[in-house]
Amino acid sequence: MRPLDEQAALRAVVEGTSAHTGGRFFEELVRNLAQALGTRYAWATEYAEEEQRLRALAFWHGDDWMDEYEYRVPGTPCEPVVERKELVFFPEKLLSLFPDDPDLEPLGAVSYMGVPFLDQQGRVVGHLAVMDCEPMKLDPQAKGLFEIFANRGAAELRRLRAEQSLREREQELQGLIDGAMDAIVELDSELETTLVNSAGEIVLGAKEHQIRGSLFSRFLDRASTRKLRELMAELDEQPLGKRHLWIPGGLQAKRLDGSQFNAEATLSFNEVHRKPRYTLILRNVDDRLNAERRIRSLTEDKDYLKEELALVHDASGIVGDSESFVEVLRKVSMVAPARTSVLITGETGTGKELIARAVHEASGRGERPLVKVNCAAIPASLIESEFFGHEKGAFTGASKERVGRFELADGGTLFLDEVGEIPLDLQSKLLRVLQEGEFERVGENQTRSTDVRVVAATNRNLEEECEKGNFREDLFYRLNVFPIHVPPLRERQADAIKLAQHFLEKFARDMNRDVPVLSSANRAALLAYNWPGNVRELQNLIERAMITCQGGELQLDLQGSTSAAGQQPHPTALAIEPGQVLSEHEMQERVASNLRAALAACDGQVYGPDGAAELLGVKPTTLAARLKKLGIQPG
Repeated sequence: MRPLDEQAALRAVVEGTSAHTGGRFFEELVRNLAQALGTRYAWATEYAEEEQRLRALAFWHGDDWMDEYEYRVPGTPCEPVVERKELVFFPEKLLSLFPDDPDLEPLGAVSYMGVPFLDQQGRVVGHLAVMDCEPMKLDPQAKGLFEIFANRGAAELRRLRAEQSLREREQELQGLIDGAMDAIVELDSELETTLVNSAGEIVLGAKEHQIRGSLFSRFLDRASTRKLRELMAELDEQPLGKRHLWIPGGLQAKRLDGSQFNAEATLSFNEVHRKPRYTLILRNVDDRLNAERRIRSLTEDKDYLKEELALVHDASGIVGDSESFVEVLRKVSMVAPARTSVLITGETGTGKELIARAVHEASGRGERPLVKVNCAAIPASLIESEFFGHEKGAFTGASKERVGRFELADGGTLFLDEVGEIPLDLQSKLLRVLQEGEFERVGENQTRSTDVRVVAATNRNLEEECEKGNFREDLFYRLNVFPIHVPPLRERQADAIKLAQHFLEKFARDMNRDVPVLSSANRAALLAYNWPGNVRELQNLIERAMITCQGGELQLDLQGSTSAAGQQPHPTALAIEPGQVLSEHEMQERVASNLRAALAACDGQVYGPDGAAELLGVKPTTLAARLKKLGIQPG
């Protein structure tokens, strides 16, 4: 090791490395270090901690370079450098100190000095080392110079790693942008397009080179261009953290070929190199609107929808093919695959639990449990324990640990029946588990997590309960993500006959008896009744009729129902004498005749307060569908 000229060495490292970065930087660093210290070998490495390997960024080998040098750390002089995170010096006898290092003897190594490269968190990311074929001496000047070289090398390695990390993040971001289904467009303050993703090319019907660098106004109509400029100016005035917005009403966009489409849109502001940039995200909603129109058209085609919904229909034991009920089943099939919360509303006895079960069984959670909680049947003091469970001794009577319903339903569905009955003070805890998927058992400090899809049901008007202060508004919105309203039986009276037949077959099986035949009179009575108790009342009626039927005609005891008195007959039941037997064709003719009479009485008007729908006590859409099916033109 030659006498050290510290000033010359410092000049050499500064001048030799100042013009270089990356691999060339490390080559100049180790070459100048070896020359300054008079050692035969000098190298800089990058450390792979998981593999315990050092890979040479540059290795000076006397008067030449050693390429692609890489070795494992254990058993080498570099091991204490990595472990201690400090300068390590072995002045002589290197072979005897590290006999397991296979590279030392071929290199004729006698002495070694190494110092680690540390990142900002103090972790070893590499090291700088010199080695010689003669004993070395370490004086303060040499040690100081060596550490200066090491600090310079560590700074460059940190820069390279940060640069690599930035490139990787940019690649990830670009992958996310290109993988997005929506068009993502970046604009400057003059509406010039600076970036567009792959989906943007598809949505706008143009290639990137046709979009990037051009004014984006070519892809908007005039009104939307003006609207976009106004919103950009509005964002400029907003404080940091609020420079983003949903564009109300969306934008009217154009493809390169001039064809237009409706686009939902969001706009956000950021700065790139101190220049304003606006990110516009567009979604073509024409396809969705067309799909919605198609769905409305298909709703009128009951037979087609029944085939589409056969899986849900059969699995849930649900009966009915009226237009309003097919709409319910359509919504079930739409929401079932999602994790979305569902709120089922409807009068008592309409079959809300069956709809909840249909949602569960048609979802990806169908193999997991459907756990039911009747919120109205649990004392207020025990609801929290019922929901979340409790620890032994948590309260008087808690003699053992109890698992709550949220825990039991993990991975499945939790059905909260009569959710409007939950006490106000517990609603905040229910909201938390819905939002965060976390809860604590009563008497326990441990936070538990659960993956539960919640389906709730109520016969109350929760919006009115929110206004009265009886139900939390935020909980209502959390539950009401996807509402499904189950219509009362009086609004789908045509289903009464199918339901009656279903219950007849069920009770006949239970009683081990033959299935009675529904006579025309029976059918007329079912159609004429208003069903205040809905499907549950019909089920009870059929069960009573099965018990009293002794081989003769089935007798329906509608007089025993609460609303029988004063009940006006349904138009389709008029002019049918007791005991009269009509064929299906005759029934259809009778229904058509009565519908024509109702239209005539209302001057052909279907909708409105004086329309035939109100006269008949059915929804206007239901009446319109029946008229269409029978080929009857209003007016």
